[in-house]
Amino acid sequence: MRLFGFQLTILLLLLLCATSASALEFRVKDGDIIGNMSSYTVKNNESLIEIARSFDLGFNAISEANPGLDEFLPGTGKTLQIPAEWILPDVRNRRGIVVNISEMRLYFFPGKSPDSVITYPIGIGDEGKDTPQGNFRIIQKIDRPYWTVPKSIRKEKPDLPKVVAPGPDNPLGTHALRLSLPTVLIHGTDRPFGIGRRVSHGCMHLYPEDIPRLFGAVRVGEPVTIVREPVKIGTSHGRVYVEVHGDGDVNYMQEAINGLTRKKLYGKADLEKLSAAVKEKSGIPTDITRSTGS
Repeated sequence: MRLFGFQLTILLLLLLCATSASALEFRVKDGDIIGNMSSYTVKNNESLIEIARSFDLGFNAISEANPGLDEFLPGTGKTLQIPAEWILPDVRNRRGIVVNISEMRLYFFPGKSPDSVITYPIGIGDEGKDTPQGNFRIIQKIDRPYWTVPKSIRKEKPDLPKVVAPGPDNPLGTHALRLSLPTVLIHGTDRPFGIGRRVSHGCMHLYPEDIPRLFGAVRVGEPVTIVREPVKIGTSHGRVYVEVHGDGDVNYMQEAINGLTRKKLYGKADLEKLSAAVKEKSGIPTDITRSTGS
């Protein structure tokens, strides 16, 4: 019971307290990799959920990079990897919003510069309520949205009202972006601990401090591309990297080989290094470049 009380306290603090997380904006320079890895020492009573939010990461990212740690009690003094480095999704056009379901992350290419990208962690659809893949566009921006509770959700939770007004208990948060698939929104949340998890009925959730920034930056008509890429291949300074995320029943090795072949990088990759990265599924870009002479 004492542990349950501690967990409940953490969740309440996450709901009530703002954090220092900020949008991560980068310039794409040489290749497909943005950001930088770093480390962090856990302070007294910090949870992985709090630490993830403070670095604008989802829970999935920090848990993949630091396997085996308790999400509520990772251990004071423990040194964590902060996985703030990513290979960009492999899409035809880097325009507007690109979401990779497998890594639960959103990339926004604002168009002010061909090599500029802003990225945010997201929560996505639960199993059986999956966030759809495809090409869409933003058709409406809604400030302080009302939530009209779908019949399917009211059937699961009959105590819910038909409509929830704007406010701290509104699951849509402070802002929402409606896609051309009308049942799907990109929006805020009243449950920030769900970022980096499968928690929704198909919508994409952002941290309360992130959604106003994205909302203010995008325009109606902005393209939205949603893909599922559990394995991403990229280059940086002439070297080959792979980034692997656990995402269910996938032939990860075949996905990696397909990506290497598509990008004409197969001959430059060390398959033993690739196999190790696929097995680990750390969610971190890993150098798999073949050594000279091998």
